[in-house]
Amino acid sequence: MAIQQQAGSGNGIGYGVAAYGIWGLFPLFWPLLEPSGAADILANRMTWSLVAVALMLLIQRRWAWIRPLLAQPRRLALSVLAALTISVNWGVYIWGVNSGHVVETSLGYFINPLVTIAFGVLLLRERLRTAQWVAVGVGVAAVVVLTVGYGRLPWIALTLAFSFGTYGLLKKKVALGGLESFALESAVMFPFAVGFLIWLAVRGQGSFLVAGWGHSGLLMLSGVITAIPLLCFGAAALRVPLSTLGLLQYLAPVLQFLLGITVFHEQMPPARWAGFALVWVALLMLSWDALRRLRQNRAAALAPLPAVADTPQRALSG
Repeated sequence: MAIQQQAGSGNGIGYGVAAYGIWGLFPLFWPLLEPSGAADILANRMTWSLVAVALMLLIQRRWAWIRPLLAQPRRLALSVLAALTISVNWGVYIWGVNSGHVVETSLGYFINPLVTIAFGVLLLRERLRTAQWVAVGVGVAAVVVLTVGYGRLPWIALTLAFSFGTYGLLKKKVALGGLESFALESAVMFPFAVGFLIWLAVRGQGSFLVAGWGHSGLLMLSGVITAIPLLCFGAAALRVPLSTLGLLQYLAPVLQFLLGITVFHEQMPPARWAGFALVWVALLMLSWDALRRLRQNRAAALAPLPAVADTPQRALSG
């Protein structure tokens, strides 16, 4: 049994690395879709994502969740908001990558855990530990330093961080499985995406079936590469603790950051290095605090129960 658990955990880490690794390598894919604009790419991604996830649900015969969900208007409304939020996230991310801001897009996902913590305090009334407060403060200082370094607010990073944080909050409220929620969100945006693609085609500005079969194939592939890491993430979530997934999530922005510097040769003046360094310090503090908390909980769970004192009746019977 222990060997099976270890094997499952090892497979889970592999799935997690695959999910975050693919997400981290996305900046290599979106430039391949040029000369399509960001909005054109986003609409194609939404369209073909629904096709991909519908095929997966068909193969797995996972349709039972649809009817109960249709009877819950609040969850449906929250799912619509989640679809709109992730659409903003996707659109800004694609535009940022194809506009030469890969490093700043990575910053958005580095900041995201700090935004999630802030949402927990402001919206869910959660209480933070001292290390978490300090990490959030360091993160705010990092944004100030980066604002000076960029000569403007790092709006791409902040939009990505806050949109993805909002998306996570909405998904927490909806409480639907990863594949199912992805299917629902894709279905919400599908008619708008198709309508936009038709509008582009009528205006002669669309690229699907116009820029060649290879280009059209890549646009269709955008739906597949959106679904695959989601499936890997779902498999990892079933096999490894959330604390492990929390540490693996930094793999994606690390890869994006490295790609921005080494492949796309983006500039990193000293002020930007200082801002990123502050963000990394904040994330190290969060990781240290989470691991310390995990060890304390495990120690408490393994501690022997206190001996039960003899009751008077037992003493008299002795």
